[in-house]
Amino acid sequence: MIFYLSCTGNTKWAAKEVANLTADSNIISIPEAIKNNSYRFALQEGERIGFCFPVHGWRPPKLVREFISKLVIDGASDAYTYAICTAGDDIGETIDIFNADIKKRGLHLDAALSLIMPESYVGLPFMDVDKPEKEKQKKDKAKEELTSFARNTILKNEKAENLARGNWPRINSRLLGGFFIHKLITDKPFRVKTDSCIKCGICASICPVDNIDGGKDKMPVWKHTGDCLACFACYHHCPNHAIEYGKRTKNKGQYFYH
Repeated sequence: MIFYLSCTGNTKWAAKEVANLTADSNIISIPEAIKNNSYRFALQEGERIGFCFPVHGWRPPKLVREFISKLVIDGASDAYTYAICTAGDDIGETIDIFNADIKKRGLHLDAALSLIMPESYVGLPFMDVDKPEKEKQKKDKAKEELTSFARNTILKNEKAENLARGNWPRINSRLLGGFFIHKLITDKPFRVKTDSCIKCGICASICPVDNIDGGKDKMPVWKHTGDCLACFACYHHCPNHAIEYGKRTKNKGQYFYH
């Protein structure tokens, strides 16, 4: 059983890849589960539990944490549990925070892996997507690390931790992460260039929290409900590069896993 959240595709790739490597066909989208009000699951005998998610501000995404706060998995008290998180750089105390969250639900973390993937966060002036060469390097290395983790750790039910915590994990996750969560996760700067928008509806369909009022032949409008993850899935998937985040995305690239 693998639960996952993916915004620009990095984590969806990781979830599908580890599912193939471990022959786990039970892959559950966290946004879809929330949409369907599904928080209770039953574990089969010998089945493992996996969580795959991106790192947001050196923390697990708020959507993942909210989902876990209601999660019930019958028969999971002794189940082997692992987590795989994806990030453009280091992850700080993301896994420590995640482990504390799942402990409250009666789960324990046996193994964890962080994968450095192509950068997708463009919400700050100094941050942009990676150049094609660096993007390829990250993908190739991530595939090697994930394959090794699946074969040598998950399939053997081993306890292991391979994490890029960075030099200041506590400062990044607690101090900077708090600022990120409370100040930078917002949909208020999003806007669409009306002369470039082709009203295809992709941005609305790709949003993991259904925060965009849009669709085919409709100009997208952000709902300002407080649910936005500032994941930039809408920005990156726009085929005409018509979405902006204030002035912060001016002249910046787009990326999603393909």
